[in-house]
Amino acid sequence: MISRFILLCKTPSRWPTTWRLSVLLAVSFVLVVCFEYANLPAALLLGPMITAIILAVSGAGMTMPKPMFLMAQGILGMMIANSLPLTVFAKISMEWPLFLMGTVSTILVSSFLGWLLSRSGLLPGTTAIWGSSPGAASAMTIMSESYGADMRLVAFMQYLRVACCAIAATVVAAIFHVDGVAAEPIDWLGVPSWSGFAITLCTILVVSIIGVKLRLPSGPLLLSLAVGLVVKFSGVLPIVLPHWCLAISFAILGWGIGFRFTRQVLQHAWHVFPHVLGAILALIAINACLAMLLITFADIDPLTAFLATSPGGADSVAIIAASTSADVSFVMAMQVARFLLVLIAGPMLARWLSTNKTA
Repeated sequence: MISRFILLCKTPSRWPTTWRLSVLLAVSFVLVVCFEYANLPAALLLGPMITAIILAVSGAGMTMPKPMFLMAQGILGMMIANSLPLTVFAKISMEWPLFLMGTVSTILVSSFLGWLLSRSGLLPGTTAIWGSSPGAASAMTIMSESYGADMRLVAFMQYLRVACCAIAATVVAAIFHVDGVAAEPIDWLGVPSWSGFAITLCTILVVSIIGVKLRLPSGPLLLSLAVGLVVKFSGVLPIVLPHWCLAISFAILGWGIGFRFTRQVLQHAWHVFPHVLGAILALIAINACLAMLLITFADIDPLTAFLATSPGGADSVAIIAASTSADVSFVMAMQVARFLLVLIAGPMLARWLSTNKTA
């Protein structure tokens, strides 16, 4: 019995399903706690994704039920819609030239860098273009597969960018002598309204089914986002998504992405790592130059300008902005404007660039 147990421990590919589930849940939980404690962005998705990658490459991979993965996409879309402040469009309309310059320039620069990576042949298909998208990391990762990109490598590129941007924002805050402020405590188990939660889930379920039936690329995600925006700004229905529901959804998305990894994909990611990191650092440096333009010509204070033009890491940027003298409304309006433009223009731009990469 003992020898059989030791043999099983040494050969994960022989683990029974109960063992795999137990390890998956336990390690995911530990990693999420560690990442949250370290204030890493997207901890709820990265912890499960890394756990799934480890299990997959060790031979203990599993297959996520597709309905669960699609429902998690729908919840992600509704969460994105609900996270947008009601005043964001008013703020953008008041200073639209600045927002237009800031968002379009960031997207053009990132698209050019992605096009260069794509032309190098280091990454397959449209992967480099989708992976270089300057925002909406979770959404762009999920959507990329529908457009012929390798979701695994897109996830690698997107979350490396998010981590680099979060570090850069922290460095900028340190330069301007900003003390770190912890985020407000989260009620992980509470549900503000069970009836509102039930209505929200039913809405997401119906919209996700419609998205699948219509065969839209990333239908559950995009259709839930569109319906969520209508619901959010019209106020016709409540959007209630408890933190524990979001945590489960992010975990499902992370597992769904992670279990697709193989040893070959990891080796390829390591091979292209220097090139991807170089492109990300170039994007951050160019956006710092854009921030200097805002400081010089728009009379924006340095901290606000650098945080507003950060090409990612919006959650870290929001915490830093809220705990300093930065113009929070300007920073978040710029981040939201870039986020929305990436969602709207990203797929079309990726398609166009992919067809012209060999030109």
